[in-house]
Formats: sequence, structure tokens, C-alpha cells
Amino acid sequence: MSGREPAPPALAVDEVADHLRETFSTKLTRPLPWRRRQLDQLVLLLRRESQALTAAMAADLGKPETEAWLTDVAAVRRDIEGVIRHFETWAAARPVRVPWTLRPGRAEVVPEPLGAVLVIGPWNYPVRCLLLPLAFAIAAGNTVALKPSELAPATSATLARLLPLYLGEQGISVVEGGPDVAGELLRQRWDHIFFTGSGRVGKLVMAAASRYATPVTLELGGKNPAIVDRSADIRVAARRIAWGKFLNAGQTCVAPDYVLVHARVQDQLVSELVRQIGRFYGPDPRTSTDFGRIVSGSHMERLLGLLRDTKGELRAGGASDGAAHYIAPTVLSGVRWDDPVMGEEIFGPILPVLSFDDLDQALLNVNQRDKPLALYIYARDPEVTDSVLANTSSGSVCVNHNAVQLGVPDLPFGGVGASGMGAYHGRAGFDTFSHTKAVLRRPTRLEIFFTYPPYTRAKRWALRKFV
Repeated sequence: MSGREPAPPALAVDEVADHLRETFSTKLTRPLPWRRRQLDQLVLLLRRESQALTAAMAADLGKPETEAWLTDVAAVRRDIEGVIRHFETWAAARPVRVPWTLRPGRAEVVPEPLGAVLVIGPWNYPVRCLLLPLAFAIAAGNTVALKPSELAPATSATLARLLPLYLGEQGISVVEGGPDVAGELLRQRWDHIFFTGSGRVGKLVMAAASRYATPVTLELGGKNPAIVDRSADIRVAARRIAWGKFLNAGQTCVAPDYVLVHARVQDQLVSELVRQIGRFYGPDPRTSTDFGRIVSGSHMERLLGLLRDTKGELRAGGASDGAAHYIAPTVLSGVRWDDPVMGEEIFGPILPVLSFDDLDQALLNVNQRDKPLALYIYARDPEVTDSVLANTSSGSVCVNHNAVQLGVPDLPFGGVGASGMGAYHGRAGFDTFSHTKAVLRRPTRLEIFFTYPPYTRAKRWALRKFV
């Protein structure tokens, strides 16, 4: 595959950070050609090992092959190819204007790698959310420890096997294991920690990072609203919402968590949502090869509890099979803000629909909750779109679609408030794993002596005059 040297002996978990920091100190990862080779190898891995990766995700999540290939392999490969095209430009020093009072002089911003970084991946997109941060960390010149999710064990094992074959083990370590292993990694000193997962665990990561004042990027989630105005194209809105919501069986951090629809078009939208589910997955989604499964029994129990407790009206779905980790694509109408299903991020194939008569009041209700990772607006009236944009805060916004904003490589992706901190994708990803060092160079000639004490009357006059 890559002609690498035989692997060194396996490291103990508590040695990983020190090993990677020592490797970083050798400057192995600093040369741009080395970074380019590693990125090229990552693309090669995604091209050659696509079938192994999609099979692993099918074993872990029941992910349909096409869906897994599209979201976790092809899209990631495309984004890394974009990193390869641009990272040398991103890594170059950027000149900054020097004020005349400090001339002659030359100022620049010099991107430099942070050092040894830790990337902790999630289970829902176990390839995408591990390899894409890895690519940006490599492009920025860091050594990297990767912790795949133990809830996707087949994918974790596949990545642990393949990454050393393609990238070697000098600058990158893959560490498998459960919460105890993650805890041990977090007790070590890192130069940056990048975490994708739940808000609950994100708080634990942030607390652990505070021990060494380690900077963190937290890619979390939240209750993402899809606001459907009466001016929207209802058929298009329903089709796109149904696709984004039930992708990966609803286990997507940027999926619409609930729909907030104008009362005049609520019945039309709900009927169209039900119709689109039938078109996508047939009369029995259990038999569809395009609909995934819930990751674990505990997540099944949580989701079924939400269904049991809701006061909403069941309009589609509701069927489940605990042994198969299956919950049908489900639509609930007539849901109120105080319904149990509105108390937490759903992260599953359950879509509550709430109605509104007044947009301002609807936005007030949205703003009374944590800021979401994504917000979606369906409207053909530009005044409605502008009003929602101006009066809400979210990690990202997509107008008349959902989730596809992640497909724009140069749009930063990240949360705000409880939905996360920091961003990546495009230039933002390189910057996340870099320190922008400020540098000013001044010659020794043309000294301005009135800037030095003792400050005589003449010097004070000169300072006030020229500074």
C-alpha cells in the first residue's frame, strides 16, 4: 500500500501524548512535502478502502451502503482533495501593514502547528468526523492522536488497522477503547483537543482540558429548528426535510430536530411529509435498504420513552423493533413546546411538528432555548428569510434546504453557545489546528530617539506631535 517501515511496539495509553510531543519536537511533521504525502495517502485510503469502510459502518449502524459512501467516504475524500489544493497557501506567511510610526519595518502573520493534538470522534459519522479533522491537523503540521468511538466498534477496528498502513505511526496514533481510555487520554497534556459528540460529554472534555488550559474545539449539537413559512413551496420543503431528518435514521447533528410551521399550511406540510416518507422508504421502512438503524439499546430505550410520553398525534411511523434497533420514520403533529419530545435533542427518527400564527412569537420561542447548531428556513418571501436571519443565532443557516450547507467546503462549520465552540472545514479547519504567530521585523538603522527616556520637554512635544 504505502511501503512503510514495520510498526514500532504498541504504546501504552498513558504514553501517547508524550510520544507524539517528542515526535513533534523532531520537526518531522513541519515540512510541507511531508504533509502533502500524508494527505495524499489519506485520499488513497478512502479510494481503495471504500468497501471496507462502508461494510464496517453497516455492521455498526445498519448504514445503507450508498448513504455511508456518500456522507463518510466520497464527501470526505472530496474535502481532503480541496485541503491538498489549498493548504500550502494557508500555511504561507501573510503580510500585515505596518503603521508609519513603526517604519521601516515588516510585519507578518506566520501560521505554525500547535503540536500534539487529540481528536475524539463520534459514532454517528465515525469516518467523516475522525478523518476530516485529522486531515486539517496534518495540513497544519501537527502530530495527532485519534480516539474512534467505541459505539462503532467495527469502524473503529477498521480505521485502527488501515491508518497505520497508509500513514505510518510516527506522527499519528490510533487509540481504541471505551470511556476509561478516553479518560486516560484526557488526563494527558495536549496542545489542542477536538471533540465531536454530545453536549454532556463535551462538558467533561472541556473540564478535563482546563487542567492544562488546553484549547478545545467542541462540535456538539442541539435542537435544530426547521421554520416553514406559509410562502414556502410545501412539497419541496417536505421532501427536503424528510431527507435531512431521516438520513442515518435521524442520528445526524445537523438534522432538523423539529418543524415549526405556519398554522395555515400545517396540515398540508404534515400530509406531504407522510407522503415523502412513503416515497423514500416504501410502505414498510423496516424492509428498505435505504433506512438505517439506531446505534444501541440504550438509545432505543431513550427514543421509545420520548414516543411513550409525547402528547403529540402520531401521523406516521411509531413502529419499532428493539432486537433490530429499528424505529420507523415517525411524524408527530400538534406538539406543544412543553412536550417531553421538545425537552432534549432527539437524535433519532422522530419529527415533532409545531405550528405558529405569528413569526415573531415563534422566533421568541426558538430564542428562549439553547442556540442550535443549525437553523433552517423554508420561505419564498425574502422578508421572512431576512427576519429569521436577523433575529436568531445558530451555528449555521440553510435557506430552503437542510444539512447540505456542510457540502460547501469553504463555509466554516461549528456551533455557538451550547451547540459548540470553534469551527472547521476549509480555511477554518486549518486555522483551528494552527497558531497564527505575529511577527514584526525592524532594522537597526533610523533609530527614533525621542521615544526613549528621559522624556524632556522637547521629546514630549515630539511624541504628542508624531505619535
